[in-house]
Amino acid sequence: MSNPRPIADIKKDLESFVGSKIRLKANRGRNRIIEREGILESIYPNIFVVKLEERKVERRVSYSYADVLTETVELFICDTQDSEIRIAVGES
Repeated sequence: MSNPRPIADIKKDLESFVGSKIRLKANRGRNRIIEREGILESIYPNIFVVKLEERKVERRVSYSYADVLTETVELFICDTQDSEIRIAVGES
């Protein structure tokens, strides 16, 4: 069993993808899972912000790095060749 990565490592990984298109999958509890695509807009000490465009309306949602660590939120960085890179919790 691998040890989870520290929150600082997750933040460092996300810093290099600011401005990139991402797909996120968030568990909202009670079997409510949302999947959205957006732009990783900014990184802060405790949270990161994703800009979503839904039905011609821009929204911004924020999540903590702990959400990624506990796998409540899964992030996939959309690459230019239609492939995705997953920001994983396991060993780097």
